[in-house]
Amino acid sequence: MSGTVLLVEDDESIAIVIKAALEDEGMAVDRCDSIAERDRLLAQRRYDALLTDVILTDGDGIESLGDIRDNNPALPIIILSAQNTLDTAVRATDTGAFEYFPKPFDLDDLVRAVRQAVEGSSGRAGLPQEKAEQLPLVGRSQAMQGVFRMITRVLRNDLTVLILGESGTGKELVAEAIHELGHRKSGPFVAVNTAAIPRELIESELFGHEKGAFTGAVARTIGKFEQANGGTLFLDEIGDMPIEAQTRLLRALQSGRIRRVGGREEIAIDVRIVAATNKDLQPLIAAGQFREDLYYRLNVVPIQLPPLRERAEDVPALAEHFLTLAADEGLPLRGLAPDAAALLARQPWRGNVRELRNFMFRAALMAREDSITVALVRALLEEQPVAQQASAGAGGSFPGALNSWLKETTVPPGTLYHSALAAFEKPLFEYALSQTGGNQLKAAQLLGINRNTLRKRLGELDIVPENFSGSD
Repeated sequence: MSGTVLLVEDDESIAIVIKAALEDEGMAVDRCDSIAERDRLLAQRRYDALLTDVILTDGDGIESLGDIRDNNPALPIIILSAQNTLDTAVRATDTGAFEYFPKPFDLDDLVRAVRQAVEGSSGRAGLPQEKAEQLPLVGRSQAMQGVFRMITRVLRNDLTVLILGESGTGKELVAEAIHELGHRKSGPFVAVNTAAIPRELIESELFGHEKGAFTGAVARTIGKFEQANGGTLFLDEIGDMPIEAQTRLLRALQSGRIRRVGGREEIAIDVRIVAATNKDLQPLIAAGQFREDLYYRLNVVPIQLPPLRERAEDVPALAEHFLTLAADEGLPLRGLAPDAAALLARQPWRGNVRELRNFMFRAALMAREDSITVALVRALLEEQPVAQQASAGAGGSFPGALNSWLKETTVPPGTLYHSALAAFEKPLFEYALSQTGGNQLKAAQLLGINRNTLRKRLGELDIVPENFSGSD
């Protein structure tokens, strides 16, 4: 195919590879390495597409695109960047970029995008970026760059998003980013954990109820759908929603209208739906526990969040980010020694980003030096709950963890039962609190125990619920 492309890239080796690949496609490619030379070439010749790096020899390749957009509004711009953060992705789309590629990129994907640009595909609308740096989504790994790119693709539309990922990977943060950076940012963001709501109350929680609709309904209550009107409704752990509530949810999504429990009037709603789950929904569909039609209604734009163990290169940056957050919450500001960062990157972090966050807060609290040392990291890792340590060597199974603990632990005669209970009860309660953001009522409901019993045991086990209030 024919077409003219201007490539602005100051890395000689990258430029040679891109230029050769595009010329193999029949395109004519001019290459320069500065903003000044770019502007000179654009003034002399018409191009079908512009490929530009962000950091160039004489300035920022994104910030300098304003005049180009004014003078060449139809020119497709493809941005390449080694500064592969969410902020950079949003800045790229803020220019109306046709596509954004973090480095390293797949050459075939880049060539395909250039081909589409040259063939006349229109660019996307510009996007606001003022909150991009405030959202704690950190990651330069290829997996997270894919997540960032998907986020930027859904900001200007209301397509339903299904976020998939293990517990603790940051699903709510992604939902917040979609809301805060999108065109509904002026509306409310309402999050509801469907797993933490008792089965008999979930429809009332979502759709509201009228006075007298059931015993205890002493007044009309507005549900989450109405609270989120004009904004975004985040349905967390959607895989745990009871099947009967799924039916009403599907009807609401299909019709754009809801009816309060006990009510007769249908109410029009205007919400963007973002759902999330840590479960594989396909087996639940096969078992009749999740509606297949609801799955297809939700799974319009899937975003898969990788577990932390699959992006170990992001751990040091995340650890330093959490140390900054710890300082913002009143803990001493600590640095992170390189060898300590390397040790953190080698850990499995089965609790994912949430576990790393709690670990770094604890490290900031316990450190006696200005920097988190490798010795402190080793010491804190050794203090991890025994059930967590055992599960690391037993494939994560609870029976395996218990068997490992029994083989490796020596306790005084007559104390085995209580010692084992104490060892496994504390991480169980901590897990419940992390799942519910430190909410004791919801944690008790998740565990299936009385709230007073939970509160009593938390005190006896020296667990502070407030420490989990920032959990995802």
